[in-house]
Amino acid sequence: MTELIFLGFNIHAWITILTVFSMFTVLLFTKWRSDIVFLGAIGVLYVTGVLDAKDAFSGFSNTSVVTVGVLFVVVAGLMYTGVLQYIVRYLLGAPKSYSRAVMRLMMPVAVLSSFLSNTTVVSLFVNVVKMWAKKLNISPSKLLIPLSYASGMGGVCTLIGTPPNLIISGLYEEKTGESMNILATALPGLFCLAIGVLSVIALRRLLPDRKVPESAFDSPSDYTVELQVPSDNPYIGKTLGEAGLFRVKGGSLIEMFRFDDIPTPVREDELIMGGDHLIYAGQIDELIEMAYNHQLVSADHHIFSMSEIDTHSRLRTAYITFGSSLIGKTIGGSTFEKDNNVTLAAVARRGERINQAPRSVELKAGDTLLLVCPKQANINSSSLQRDLHFFDSDAVPNIGTGTIVSTLIMIAMVALSALGVLPLLHCAFIAAAAMLICRCCNMEQAMRSINWEILMVFAGSAVLGLAIQNTGIAERLAFGILDVCGSNPIVVMAAICFVGTFITEFISNTAAGAMFFPIMYQAAVHLGYDPFPFLIALMVSVSSSFATPIGSPTHMLVYAPGGYRFSDFMRIGLPMNLIILAANILIVNIVYPLTPLQ
Repeated sequence: MTELIFLGFNIHAWITILTVFSMFTVLLFTKWRSDIVFLGAIGVLYVTGVLDAKDAFSGFSNTSVVTVGVLFVVVAGLMYTGVLQYIVRYLLGAPKSYSRAVMRLMMPVAVLSSFLSNTTVVSLFVNVVKMWAKKLNISPSKLLIPLSYASGMGGVCTLIGTPPNLIISGLYEEKTGESMNILATALPGLFCLAIGVLSVIALRRLLPDRKVPESAFDSPSDYTVELQVPSDNPYIGKTLGEAGLFRVKGGSLIEMFRFDDIPTPVREDELIMGGDHLIYAGQIDELIEMAYNHQLVSADHHIFSMSEIDTHSRLRTAYITFGSSLIGKTIGGSTFEKDNNVTLAAVARRGERINQAPRSVELKAGDTLLLVCPKQANINSSSLQRDLHFFDSDAVPNIGTGTIVSTLIMIAMVALSALGVLPLLHCAFIAAAAMLICRCCNMEQAMRSINWEILMVFAGSAVLGLAIQNTGIAERLAFGILDVCGSNPIVVMAAICFVGTFITEFISNTAAGAMFFPIMYQAAVHLGYDPFPFLIALMVSVSSSFATPIGSPTHMLVYAPGGYRFSDFMRIGLPMNLIILAANILIVNIVYPLTPLQ
């Protein structure tokens, strides 16, 4: 039977194209979990016969995917022994100018990100940078974008620093049988990092000066409080004005609900009924005294007394993450508080506290929540971590012997791999085992540190790249780029890197790396050149996402704490993309001159 060909692609190629397009559309415009989307894509490619069972599930045995999983355990050992916290605490200092502050921040962050998870490093630095910025009298929004940029550019400097490097190097080893050195991207990465730091300093006027979201909660006594009128209250039947509940000392009545959360006009002559909910905004101590004098009680376990907070609970601030299941919902309309043993006290948006009943606020990505949490509450639970990112962390261990041991384990892992004594995966397994044996972290902490969602995305990305290659899509696209760009290898390299940089602004950089690997590889082979330099350039380009907050998980981490808007990233990110692209092409061709295939 003749195979159906349309526009040069067979039916399996078109299924792959539609699957990839649908997957990216879902990731861009829905709140679906990325691991579920990638797993669905694998299922489609397998069910439709594009890939057989071996290829469809090969991502789960991919060397780079396994390496990432094992490295999570190594990072856990560094975290729980205080290595990262120690570095954060003592590196920043007290620079006397913005330029020096940027350098003092970006360089150590880049070095840490070269060997550790970018998101872990940024998570540790976010709170410190905000306090540091206040001390230096600099808006945190001037430093948090450079923080995120530094983690991305630093991650490029080693194969283990960022997931696309591991994916691309793993695919390269499968194709050629040759493994890349862990420091293969070091010189290009360091050059681009230096150019990036200087560019941030030169373009600092493009960085926004935003109000920090949690500044809405700077006054620890200024909250939105929800109180209830009990059925035996002596003021039932009187008006709000007569009862002295309309105008109160230290606050104001902003909203009133009756029966099944039916809003009631806030008027001085409104009659009080049993069960009414009164929402006040103002000084908590004054409002507590008023509630006591008027025999009002806490509604839905909201804040009632400061002593209750001080002795049994603590206030925590967190923001709604992108993709959170809370987006578009109200806390009052969900079981979130009950499920997680927390109480919502207030909501802020873009640095301004919202003056309405907190539990009735329809939440948006980036909203900052003030929560009352029992001291024993587990804020690291998987359900909370998916929906919220807390500004502070309980995991700040004491510095001790374990700190030195975990540091030596990490140094040994990198040295053995860089010198070629053992493959990276072997070194990672040995380092992870050493962390557990030396009690740098326990088994529970190690397992909790593994981000299974990220591993699923990595595995799906590898399978996606395989489908693009096996169906001939990569070869066709490579020929198409050659037709447009001619036979000049540097122009072809720059063109593919440019498209890769653009694509990674909207999708996972891991997915972009897997998708563009076969395209770049095929283009280099058809031009008759060794693909190695082309792939090094690709590694840098797919990790150079500066122009959108969704381009990198680290951008999402600083988006809410910095009080940013989407356009803030575009303003400085677009010129940064072009600058780093030019630096990338220049340095790669100097360090790794193009050589014809034998």
